[in-house]
Amino acid sequence: MRVPRTFVFVDLSGFTRYAEEKGDLAAGDVLSAFRAVAREVASDRGVRIAKWLGDGCMVVAMDHNDAVVFSLELQRRATAACEPLSMRAGISTGYALLFEGDDYIGTTVNLAARICDAAGRDEVLLPAEQAVDLPGGVSAQPHSELDLRGFPEPIQVVALSGDPHSVSRNDTGELWTRTPFAL
Repeated sequence: MRVPRTFVFVDLSGFTRYAEEKGDLAAGDVLSAFRAVAREVASDRGVRIAKWLGDGCMVVAMDHNDAVVFSLELQRRATAACEPLSMRAGISTGYALLFEGDDYIGTTVNLAARICDAAGRDEVLLPAEQAVDLPGGVSAQPHSELDLRGFPEPIQVVALSGDPHSVSRNDTGELWTRTPFAL
């Protein structure tokens, strides 16, 4: 079944070199901090971490703006939690095939992954034609076009930045989620 979704691929820039220089234990500590921050931001923003990809992750959002806010918030918080490493991200919205009930495949997914691969340190990139109706506080700056593996034409992208004016859309403030849970 084809479904509309927004996909975000996130990667810690410099992780392999950091692991080489500082050792596996130090790299594991940074990765643990990154994953904790990613889980918290995903929960706050109402997006789902679909899978962990070593020093990164694939995120699925029902709403394009939730993915944008997630990406910028994660970038801000991961920079602080994972220093000296930085984060890069690629975002793409469109239709994808929901495969075997728990995975997504298709051009939209591949585009987000390739954009992330091409992003530089601290960059959150998005196809230029998808930079419409962005959340308040978010701006899109022109970026050089990207020649991406598997895509026949260069892709025009923008770099996102700013401090999104967004309110959490989850229900963690609801009474039933507090401890102790009572019926």
